[in-house]
Amino acid sequence: MLAYVLRRFAYSIVVLFLATVLVFVLVAESGNPLAILLSNPRVSHRTILEREKLLHLNLPLWDRYWIWFSHAVRGDFGLTISNHAVGPELWQHFAITLRMIIPATIIAILAGVGMGVYAALRNGRVGDRASMTANFLFLSIPTFVIGVVLKEFVAIPINQHVNRTIFYTSGEQSPSLTGNVVQRLPDYVAHTALPVITLVLITYSSWAIYQRSATLDAIDSDYVRLARAKGLHPRRVLTRHVVRNALIPVTTVIALDFAAVLGGAIITENVFNWQGMGTWFIFGVGQLDINVVLAYLLVTAVAIIAFNLLADVLYGLLDPRIRYD
Repeated sequence: MLAYVLRRFAYSIVVLFLATVLVFVLVAESGNPLAILLSNPRVSHRTILEREKLLHLNLPLWDRYWIWFSHAVRGDFGLTISNHAVGPELWQHFAITLRMIIPATIIAILAGVGMGVYAALRNGRVGDRASMTANFLFLSIPTFVIGVVLKEFVAIPINQHVNRTIFYTSGEQSPSLTGNVVQRLPDYVAHTALPVITLVLITYSSWAIYQRSATLDAIDSDYVRLARAKGLHPRRVLTRHVVRNALIPVTTVIALDFAAVLGGAIITENVFNWQGMGTWFIFGVGQLDINVVLAYLLVTAVAIIAFNLLADVLYGLLDPRIRYD
């Protein structure tokens, strides 16, 4: 197992390097970050030349890549077009996004697996049809629509009914928030609840559909029939033979869909005015800030590769027949 993980890690490094080259070329050729300055007649030519030198825009593309790569390896990612260090801004926004991504992913996995197994065990019944209808409904509704509906028809009525703020509809924390982590936790939860629910609803539904299909296939398999014929307890058959084997294809789907989770987080952050990585990325794209865009894409690429590596490791834990020789 360890040798396999090391091989996959080395392979992931190569993939990540090639991805950085491709992304850098595409982003660098997408436009001129100094276009706004060039269109301003009040900005002198000398100022523009100084900005080009500061951002290394006067160098060949390959030299610019290696300068950026050397900064990325050190973790500072260079400077923004406004002459601020990218690294501190990246980790600040990254921490805010993690407060939404981590609980949303955990809840979505539990809800998707649980709902999928529930629907499969009640195949063709009312519970199955109701859960599948809800899954396809949430899968077809755009993210921003779910966010707006939760704000207008859930959070605001509840807050007005109890005459206090239970769910915040904007921002990741209160401006005047002070104290230690424990003291700030209730405010974090009140601000995080709606974004997490939004991200869960657009994420878990597809996983539940895959889990239902995989569970039905496992229920109809020969090894499950054999386990029942041997007189094993139904709960043991369900947990050890049905759910465990049904999780293998779903694990692949979850790992591949993590990019969609990050994409949903971008929209969710804009709906709820969170100053996380998604909002920061959109601002960087609008400003043609190459280093900001590259920093975001690099972090998301690392996260996606890590999730796929984790999925490969989980295969061996879920199915002992899988060997990493």
